Amino acid sequence: MNLQESISNQTYFSLQLAKLVISTESKDSNLVFSPLSIHVVLSLIAAGSKGKTLDQLLSVLGSKSNEDLSSFASAIVALASDASESGGPRVSFANGFWVENSLSLKPSFSDVVHNVYRAVSNEADFQTKAIQVASEVNSWAEKETNGLVKEVLPSGSVDNTTRLIFANALYFKGAWTKKFDQSKTKDYDFHLLNGSTIQVPFMTSKKDMFINAFDGFKVLRLPYEQGEDKRCFSMHFYLPDSKDGLQALVERLNFERGFLDRHCPYRKVEVGEFRIPRVKISFGFEASTVLKGLGLVLPFSGEEGLTEMVDSLVGQNLYVSSIFQKSFIEVNEEGTEAAAATAVLMKLMCYREPVNFVADHPFMFLIREDTTGVVLFIGHVLNPAQVA
Repeated sequence: MNLQESISNQTYFSLQLAKLVISTESKDSNLVFSPLSIHVVLSLIAAGSKGKTLDQLLSVLGSKSNEDLSSFASAIVALASDASESGGPRVSFANGFWVENSLSLKPSFSDVVHNVYRAVSNEADFQTKAIQVASEVNSWAEKETNGLVKEVLPSGSVDNTTRLIFANALYFKGAWTKKFDQSKTKDYDFHLLNGSTIQVPFMTSKKDMFINAFDGFKVLRLPYEQGEDKRCFSMHFYLPDSKDGLQALVERLNFERGFLDRHCPYRKVEVGEFRIPRVKISFGFEASTVLKGLGLVLPFSGEEGLTEMVDSLVGQNLYVSSIFQKSFIEVNEEGTEAAAATAVLMKLMCYREPVNFVADHPFMFLIREDTTGVVLFIGHVLNPAQVA
């Protein structure tokens, strides 16, 4: 499987996951999460699996083999390297691994963990110091997300039956290529799904923008400043024409394979009215129920399958107990800052005429690296006035 096919599969997984997260975890609130971060920790689980459990992981991730997942992971490690010194976005991508100090990793799994995913490995005493280990993981996540994500592991989630923790942290900070004039930010009405309106600050501009208008919706692409390499990160806004059309648009994104590529604006157009709200969103959820909704059941079941991680009979009884993720995003006149941390606990058992883009009702967004198509973050805004 080539890299572009792997990215296409990751995008499909991202949108499927987003649909379920929206419908089960975020019906009435703003949302942001990182499908890429979840993809990475599931790929690590796959690297230590075999049999039907491995087959199920590969199926959900849309991959043919662990080798394909490893190739994709290697590409992501390179893609998510920091470009801030050359004027581009600050991007960081880190993996951490905590293993019970009485256990040793199988050589083949250790090779993948350290050389493919570049994870920092740590010994842990879960049996007598579970609370301290949880604190260590939370401190690691906070550091790797520049302080934006705190306590990815909730109190009580780690106990003396925990044997392994995988964690991923993703951080992004980019400045718009053309910043908004803060003095022109004013309050306007935002239409909520319940039919009422609220006043929130909107950023505005008269500059030409990357916008495409389609049947029933518009797409805005706001690029971030580039560094010296070829990476080109952008934020994409998907605005339904109808004020209550977000759910139908989400369904369409999932139904049409290749939707993002076919609806990406690459040409600037003259704008008429242009307003997008400032937003700040913090969101956390436990992902196992959502993943089960995608058909991923066996890693959580305790059935034999996660046997390729450790050299011990303990490996015959490992199962994934929880997958926690916390994410944050702030969009303002300067640009965007976003972060996500994911932790897995394993236990025993173009348009030419002037176009308006007024995001005054619920919309969806994502942050994407445009040259490859990799999706880093996905979310929606139902109420910009909600406190992060």
